[in-house]
Amino acid sequence: MIYSGSCHCGRITYEVEGTLGEAMECNCSHCSRKGYLLWFVPRDKLTIRTPTDTLATYTFNKHVIQHHFCSHCGCAPFGEGKDPKGNAVAAINVRCLPDVDRSTLKIVPVDGRSF
Repeated sequence: MIYSGSCHCGRITYEVEGTLGEAMECNCSHCSRKGYLLWFVPRDKLTIRTPTDTLATYTFNKHVIQHHFCSHCGCAPFGEGKDPKGNAVAAINVRCLPDVDRSTLKIVPVDGRSF
């Protein structure tokens, strides 16, 4: 299935392809403050539909995920990084996929605070 997502103001739009059945809820200092629900997909399943000039990037801790956010509205629709095997992945913020009914998803808690 293909899902459409965006930041709040719509300057960043994208599509992501895959089967969305669960999302990760991490308790690290960054994810918990932002309220992320993350869905990890191979990077080639994410297609950014708008120019990326409004994308800003934040990294912290081990600097393995580039958390992207809109420089205009501040919304953080996705990030990019590598999985433990070195494969490129996209971390999709499910809250930025407006047509997803989050009540149907399995929410998987992750103890990122301990990493």
